[in-house]
Amino acid sequence: MAAHTNRVSLAMERTGQWVFSQDIPTDILIQVGEAKFPLHKFMLVAKSNYIRRLILESKEADMGRLDLSNIPGGAEIFEKAAKFCYGINFEITVHNVAALRCAAEYLDMTDQYCDGNLAGRTDDFLVQVALTSLSGAVVVLKSCEDLLPIAEHINIVQRCVEVASAKACNEANFPSRSPPNWWTDELSIVHITFFEKIIASMKARGAKTLTLASAIITYTERSLPDLVRDHSGSGIKASISISSTTRNQQKQLLNSIVALLPVENHRASFPISFLCCLLRTAIFLENDDVCKKQLEKRISGMLEHVTVDDLLVLSYTFDGERLFDLESVRKIISGFVEKEKSVSVFNGGDFREVASTAMLRVAKTVDAYLGEIATASELSISKFNGIANLVPKNARKFDDDLYRAIDIFLKAHPNLDEIEREKVCSVMDPFKLSYEARVHASQNKRLPVQIVLHALYFDQLQLRSGKNETNVPDALSMRSQVQADVSLAKENEALRSELLQMKAFISDLQHKGQVGSTSARIGNPKKPTFFSSMSKKFGKLNPFKHGSKDTSNIEEGDEHEHTKPRRRRFSIS
Repeated sequence: MAAHTNRVSLAMERTGQWVFSQDIPTDILIQVGEAKFPLHKFMLVAKSNYIRRLILESKEADMGRLDLSNIPGGAEIFEKAAKFCYGINFEITVHNVAALRCAAEYLDMTDQYCDGNLAGRTDDFLVQVALTSLSGAVVVLKSCEDLLPIAEHINIVQRCVEVASAKACNEANFPSRSPPNWWTDELSIVHITFFEKIIASMKARGAKTLTLASAIITYTERSLPDLVRDHSGSGIKASISISSTTRNQQKQLLNSIVALLPVENHRASFPISFLCCLLRTAIFLENDDVCKKQLEKRISGMLEHVTVDDLLVLSYTFDGERLFDLESVRKIISGFVEKEKSVSVFNGGDFREVASTAMLRVAKTVDAYLGEIATASELSISKFNGIANLVPKNARKFDDDLYRAIDIFLKAHPNLDEIEREKVCSVMDPFKLSYEARVHASQNKRLPVQIVLHALYFDQLQLRSGKNETNVPDALSMRSQVQADVSLAKENEALRSELLQMKAFISDLQHKGQVGSTSARIGNPKKPTFFSSMSKKFGKLNPFKHGSKDTSNIEEGDEHEHTKPRRRRFSIS
């Protein structure tokens, strides 16, 4: 504000000096904002048709004051326009030519009213100087930001856009200086509205997608330096604090940038790290779901090229101290898996049996990513398992990386009970661990007992079959064999349990039978039971019938004593 006041005071002082040097009293006072310019009517009317009309249409007999506060460019530009009316030389540059041309339009200082007027002079400068280079066109376009809508009405904006897009396309195809992409820095100084116009014009001229991507990436890094200054993943530790007004401005800017991204069949032209950084910014700024969904879909389509650092960029806040919601990461992985399923079905394959190379690569990246975020104390079991289960089982040849992530999670969350630890380990197949991982698991006290037993049983099965790690069948067949043995063991245990129950039941029956026999001796004779009748039937098959050991004639409950057969000695003596 102080600088603006100083400029107005200087303009008034300079104007007063060259006006009063004419030795002719002034007859009109022009006010532009806070600045006041005492001038001569005849000098202004000679060049400005607008001032002439105002004086003629005034109801005052002698109009002595005129307010021109709405003139484009303010007091500084009016000073130069007034100098032009008085025939005093001043410098036209790429920084003020647009404002002078707009002021000439406002004051109606055109060649139709007076030959060689200010409008013609500024148009000549635009054609001969300002719009002959990319830098000049961009500077003029930048100065038009405060001159709307009149700058668009007189076609200055469009002329600058056409020149800038033509020069940029030419530099992209045939670089004239080093570094080759210097032109992207030139375009990055303009407002997003003008940048959108330049990109649209470059598309119309047939610019390559990589050319457009280079311009968009540079513009984004320059426009959002605190949020997108480093899309390699190493900048997540920076602390950022912005006001609500700035946040809203940056949200609108990011929405415009995302809308500029080329169609999805050209998405590979953008580094995935850059797209991840844009998505992290959208999450941080709380952009709408439309913006985030577009970025998630683009990243999901090229997830096989993602790195662990890229996923970590999405996961942590800018201070690196806490996790985001992780919902975007889940949607990205889920979208990629669904795409792989669709491709597999289209090609006539079975997605559950054979995993593509891209799917194998993504599975390895996801497991490594889980190992990195497992140390976060706020990471819940459901979120950890939710991300791990997104990867199909057949995409992991071995579960060693997943086991490492689980071990890190259990170590970072030592207060989990046995059931919770089993739930964490449920995402892992213990039969798909390598020999080294099984050895580690068998000695890992953090694992639940069930997982340790699986690892030990697996190795015992190998030792029993006489096989080593090199000639062991693959994990699927071995798992089937182990599961069959476990199932058989469970069946044997169930039968053993039933046998024990049967023994207890029979023992109870025998106890009741003894009590009943005692009461029968005291009361009525006992009726034949099922077992006694069966004994009689089997007795008919007695091989000792009519012999000394014949028991068929013995009645149930008979209390008579029977003479035991005489014991004979079988001796040769």
